[in-house]
Amino acid sequence: MIRLTDQVELRKKRAGEKAVEWIEDGMTIGLGSGSTVYWTIKKLGELVNKGMKIKGVPSSIRTEGWANQFGVPLTDFQQGTELDLAIDGADEVDPSFHLIKGGGGSLVREKIVNAASKNLIIVVDESKVVSNLGEFGVPIEVVPFGWEVTERRISQMGCRSIQLRKSENEIYVSNNGNYILDCHFGYIENAMNLHAQLKQVVGVVETGLFIGMTDHVIVGKDNGVQVLRK
Repeated sequence: MIRLTDQVELRKKRAGEKAVEWIEDGMTIGLGSGSTVYWTIKKLGELVNKGMKIKGVPSSIRTEGWANQFGVPLTDFQQGTELDLAIDGADEVDPSFHLIKGGGGSLVREKIVNAASKNLIIVVDESKVVSNLGEFGVPIEVVPFGWEVTERRISQMGCRSIQLRKSENEIYVSNNGNYILDCHFGYIENAMNLHAQLKQVVGVVETGLFIGMTDHVIVGKDNGVQVLRK
């Protein structure tokens, strides 16, 4: 459970709850991951309890748990391959609405869900809005076999530092059974090109660069929320 312990969490709550205004009765919704989306799902559960009929497709095991906790009905892509709307968080958002995602480790599933949606709404607190992507670093999901080879090839692409993600001193394993390399390239001048180059590396499953997918960004601030549109 996430609690309102500081001003940052209050900004996340404002952004997460605002996104629910785009949801209409009968929609099938992509449910992203992250602490801001937690507040979206919690609010959505309140609306479902009042009679709203929707279904959600979760992008992570954690998200699935939140949906079950708050009573949001779930479905999957066996019931249909197009979603009306997806709501997701981000680690960084630039002025072109390009994103870095994957801090929570669910980038592949998030990208599948977001790509299947007619409309993608990103919810963030204002600290995630940046002028250039790159300070956070780019999570890259890779297959476990030969990850050392994949790491070496990425390091030859101008990557300043790479770290194999760990959790409690154990290698972090994604919901898909893969590893994640956290890669720092410095400020990224051309996110589209970098993503395309990384995808050509054998062993790379997906990158945390989400390019040209976002339709709206909802920014939680100390004095309210700001809705950014393309």
